[in-house]
Amino acid sequence: MAKKVTVTLVDDFDGEATADETVEFGLDGVTYEIDLSSKNAAKLRNDLKQWVEAGRRSVAAGADVRPDRPVAAARSIVSRVRPSANGPAATGTTCPPGAGSPPTSSTRSTPPHKRPQLDRQLPAPDR
Repeated sequence: MAKKVTVTLVDDFDGEATADETVEFGLDGVTYEIDLSSKNAAKLRNDLKQWVEAGRRSVAAGADVRPDRPVAAARSIVSRVRPSANGPAATGTTCPPGAGSPPTSSTRSTPPHKRPQLDRQLPAPDR
C-alpha cells in the first residue's frame, strides 16, 4: 500500500496562514529561524530594515576568512624582519641565508611520521 504524506508549514507568528518561507535572522550571537507567510516575512524585513541599515555585517565564528595577502608573502616579510640566530642584525645588513628564517612548509606542515617514504621500492604491478 502506498502512502502520500503532505507537510504543511504554518506561519509561526500568527498561526493562521500557511508559511511560504523560512526566514533566518540573528541577535546577540544567536541565530533564529521562523516560518512565515510572504506577508509576515515582508513585515519582519520592513521592521528590521532601519536596524540593518545602521548596522554592519559580521562574519560568523569559525568561518573561513582569507587574508588580503597570500600566506607565502607574509612569511617572506617575517623572514626578512626576523633577527638572526646570533642576535639582531644591524640596520642595513642581511642575515646569512637560512638564519632566523622559518622552516620550509614541507617540514612544518607534515610531521616526520606522516611524510611519504620515497626511498623504498614499490612492488612491480601485476600484468
